[in-house]
Amino acid sequence: MDLQKQVDLQKRTEPHPAELRASDADRDRIADILREALAAGRLSADEHAERVEGVLAAKTVGELEVFIRDLPAAHGRTPPHAAAPSRPTAGAIPMDPDENVVAVFSSAVRKGRWRAGRRIHAYAIFGSVEIDLSEALFEYQQVVIKAISVFGNVEVRVPENVSLRGMGGGVLGNFEVDTLDSGEPEAPVVYVDGWAVLGNIEARPKRGKIVSDILDRVHAKLDRSLRKHLDR
Repeated sequence: MDLQKQVDLQKRTEPHPAELRASDADRDRIADILREALAAGRLSADEHAERVEGVLAAKTVGELEVFIRDLPAAHGRTPPHAAAPSRPTAGAIPMDPDENVVAVFSSAVRKGRWRAGRRIHAYAIFGSVEIDLSEALFEYQQVVIKAISVFGNVEVRVPENVSLRGMGGGVLGNFEVDTLDSGEPEAPVVYVDGWAVLGNIEARPKRGKIVSDILDRVHAKLDRSLRKHLDR
């Protein structure tokens, strides 16, 4: 048998890569892609649970690839996360504030571990207001801070992994918001709106601070979908 015939025979007898037995690492890789697709909204909870069950039962690499064939990550493409809109969703934010922070010839501070509502009003009249969201609990994905500064100062600090938008202005004053885009689809969006009249309003990220429960939300969503599937 010549060399070419030996090569042809070897090719015929070697299994196709898709026919190889799947390892635990292969299943983990597919499960990670499915988890990211659920967090991005590409899969519903039921679809995710059904595919995860299939992944656990798959025997070969080819059987695993079926469950991610319609997802961008399977083709080496990860679409960029859409930037947060410049304004909050219509009807998502109430007209009345959940909380007022007022400083008139004084100072007011809101910081530490606290629950941020959907709308916060801050008034600094010949005073100073500090709103620090770096350790806050975000119960809503969109938060509006309405700030009015008259001969005063309003400072807003946010975690590094949220999105930040500004919608206000200044009248002989300073209104400055550092636009920030989070790479996390579950991240909150903080909108700072208002006017600085002979005063100052500024909002920027606080370095080194992150919303730690963003991943917790994703994991909780996965746990709920799996429990729902197992309870059937």
